[in-house]
Amino acid sequence: MHGHVRTITGDEPIFMIKVSVYRPDLTLIGHAYTHDDGSYSVDVPAGETVTIRFDTHYSLNNADSWQPSLVTDLVADDAVPLDRRMVPVGQFADTARGIDVLAAFLLASAVEGPEYAAHATTRLSQIKQNTLFLQHVQAALLRHFTEQADA
Repeated sequence: MHGHVRTITGDEPIFMIKVSVYRPDLTLIGHAYTHDDGSYSVDVPAGETVTIRFDTHYSLNNADSWQPSLVTDLVADDAVPLDRRMVPVGQFADTARGIDVLAAFLLASAVEGPEYAAHATTRLSQIKQNTLFLQHVQAALLRHFTEQADA
């Protein structure tokens, strides 16, 4: 599996985004980081159904710069690139992107440890959701990560 990660506001590549690939039971198959040109490549068995999370890593200097993104139920194929656009922290996300960001945080809540939580709370607190339901989901995720960070 391969592709490029770029900004939603332009065609600028994003460096050092962690691309994690999971099986349906959330077993990690593998991960890679984007290069200077935003490209990445992860070895995934062809034909396997996977979920891909594009996110920052808590140990990097971009940990609070980008909102995560998620692609679910993708059939792995190395022939077609999987490109992704990411939302910078502090920028308004429309409804579809807001759902995408919250879904990625929801997956992270199931697979990440407390070291991820502090950066998640920083990024979650800066999302402006435009529906009451998404605001409730955001608040629940914020509570979860705040409790995890304080533990």
